[in-house]
Amino acid sequence: MPPITGSIPALVTPFRDGRVDAAALAELVDWQIAEGSSGLVPCGTTGESATLSIAEHDEVVALTVRAARGRVPVIAGCGSNDTAVAIHHVERAAAAGADAALVVCPYYNRPGQRGLLAHFRAVADASPLPLLVYNIPGRTGIDMASETLAELADHPRIIGVKESTGDINRVSEIRALCGPDFLILSGNDYMTLGIIAHGGHGAISVTANVAPALNAAQVKAALDGDFAAALALQDRLWPLHQALFTDPSPGPVKYALARVRGMSAEVRLPIPEPGPAARAAVDSALAHAGIAP
Repeated sequence: MPPITGSIPALVTPFRDGRVDAAALAELVDWQIAEGSSGLVPCGTTGESATLSIAEHDEVVALTVRAARGRVPVIAGCGSNDTAVAIHHVERAAAAGADAALVVCPYYNRPGQRGLLAHFRAVADASPLPLLVYNIPGRTGIDMASETLAELADHPRIIGVKESTGDINRVSEIRALCGPDFLILSGNDYMTLGIIAHGGHGAISVTANVAPALNAAQVKAALDGDFAAALALQDRLWPLHQALFTDPSPGPVKYALARVRGMSAEVRLPIPEPGPAARAAVDSALAHAGIAP
């Protein structure tokens, strides 16, 4: 498997007339790879996985693998608050040719640390793929303790974490408990520079959907230790990092892609299309980044 590092977009799922737009997804994948993205994550939060049917979810992963054609690793979003469904998604992603799976902490159920250990061990035991834990307590209602993550790091198929707690201290804590080779990927674009400076290995990025070349350049500069260049790109991209969350995601992301790429901005309820203030913020941020007038 190619290394999982660098700038990895958490891909939107293009829709047209209520259905997955396979042609638009393939075009998005080609553009992302051409612009320097070093991996792809279909069916994450930004991919509206919560409103994809199980069949659609598996289809989007398979379409992404097919479009990527082995050029970059595909880390399939496979999480669920139902352990059996998460195992199903991992098995289907493996059958489609994905390289790894991203598995979020079980949302809504809030199983506690013992339940988290049992859930992830069950998924990893059944998985043909290496797994990344996705810890995002703001969306799931449960925060995986670093000590719990360290227990999971002993499993041969659990190789890293998408760190989305918003706590920069977690990076050093995870490195101390899990070792420096355990992958730590930023899940918050505004924190990527800091996370890499603290020992992270890259980012699973929302902003990379819209600004893949700039995002890849920033992550590469930071990983190469050129923090002056990375900071200059942070200043250029920071308004976009903020603007893409001025309304519930991925509404603003899809609006930005409609402006930059002409992609349909269609979302699924309960996510609404972004309102006037969010659209204005995105317009301003795109201009600031030099992406669109």
